[in-house]
Amino acid sequence: MIPRELIGTAEVPGGPPLRLIRHGRDFIIMLDRNELMSSRMSGSEVALGQMTCQRLKAKSPRLLIGGYGMGFTLRAVLADVGEGARVDVAELVPGIIEWARGPLVELTDGCLDDARVTLELADVGAVMGSNPSSYDAIMLDVDNGPDGLTREGNDGLYTARGLDRARRALRPGGVLAVWSAGPDPAFTKRLKLAGFAVDEVRTRARENGKGPMHTIWFATSS
Repeated sequence: MIPRELIGTAEVPGGPPLRLIRHGRDFIIMLDRNELMSSRMSGSEVALGQMTCQRLKAKSPRLLIGGYGMGFTLRAVLADVGEGARVDVAELVPGIIEWARGPLVELTDGCLDDARVTLELADVGAVMGSNPSSYDAIMLDVDNGPDGLTREGNDGLYTARGLDRARRALRPGGVLAVWSAGPDPAFTKRLKLAGFAVDEVRTRARENGKGPMHTIWFATSS
């Protein structure tokens, strides 16, 4: 049996710490006993970026990614958008970025140094609130679903008020994409009540089409 090795710990403002674990050639980010993300199960994070880009209408879009994680969504977006695109990344946990430039540097593959990328060590909710009518798409992958798992403060992202803030940060026809480990009918209803047209997609956790099913909501503003 391959042992798990603790590589580092990152403090989460207002929440319990995250742990970076190495398991053979794979990396896992854990919160308590919960696996938040794994380098072996990156398919749905890649799909979040790819499927969002497929829904873009602007030729030179501006996008916001909430939660860097292991960078799979960011790299997928950069591969799909042109040189005129701008991609803001809001990451609340400085340790995540330290890992990206340290033990996870091969996974990062230089994406944080791409000229199209602006990194903000900030709460994605605050970034949305400070940028009205600015984004063609917003991608949220900061929890295991539409609730504040990593910290209670994230709950506000998924409330009626939080969804209204996201809608106001989008340009007309913009897309709010939210990743989740599973379905949540109540959240689907809240998205519709917030004025979004909702497309709920189920996708496999692994890029080879295997693993558990994850959920992504693509909510289009009017």
